[in-house]
Amino acid sequence: MTATSEPEAALGVLPRADGSAKYSHAGYTVTAAVNGPIEAQRKDENPYEAHVDVIVRPAAGVGGTRERHLESILQSSLSHIILIKNFPRSLIQIVLQVEDSPENDYVNTKLVQGNLNFAIMPALFQTAVLALLSAGVPMRATATATAVAVVFHDGVKRTVVDPSPREIEIARSVHVLAFTSHDELLLAESEGDFIVKEWDEVYETAKKICCHSAPADDGMQMALDEEAAAGPDMRHFLRSTMESKVAADLYWK
Repeated sequence: MTATSEPEAALGVLPRADGSAKYSHAGYTVTAAVNGPIEAQRKDENPYEAHVDVIVRPAAGVGGTRERHLESILQSSLSHIILIKNFPRSLIQIVLQVEDSPENDYVNTKLVQGNLNFAIMPALFQTAVLALLSAGVPMRATATATAVAVVFHDGVKRTVVDPSPREIEIARSVHVLAFTSHDELLLAESEGDFIVKEWDEVYETAKKICCHSAPADDGMQMALDEEAAAGPDMRHFLRSTMESKVAADLYWK
């Protein structure tokens, strides 16, 4: 699959789920289904809040420890924005199916598809948020995520947004950050070697992509902002996706 320069999304793609979404960006395609709040099993019951269950299914093969690790990260982050205390003894289930991943010319394609890497986390997170919005699950805020890599080539440092598998392979460090619609840092996961100054640069780059949304009616300024950020305007993308869905649902003759 060719990596898309701009994210694409569709809501309500699964008719039998309470909410669903399909999201494609940076070569990854993920479909999510959300059901809940529903009655929780006895082992998952919490008398004070709802239990958020996240399931990640790889594009090929069966899930392993890597998927379990991603599930724990996503569960913790999503529980912070879902109003779980409004639904005690309930379950909110989020199933994420990876449908496609970018090919790496230097690595066996089956291995890339069978093993989820660090860069897929923003796609999983964004798909889950879109599916929660589609299901109408009450949340205290929306959230957006992005991946940033610090790459050194010929002694020159570059900050790469939405890195490819090859760029991740040669990167000195890779970071995934998510911000709420209140500009609060929600998720920060890093791997590799980096110094505080490099992390601060990554933080500012990710925050600009996730939080600084240009007005929809200011086309020239929006284009300049996107060029400066060297990445998509995720907040504007999320808002425009929901506006299109609401407009389609309310359309009638």
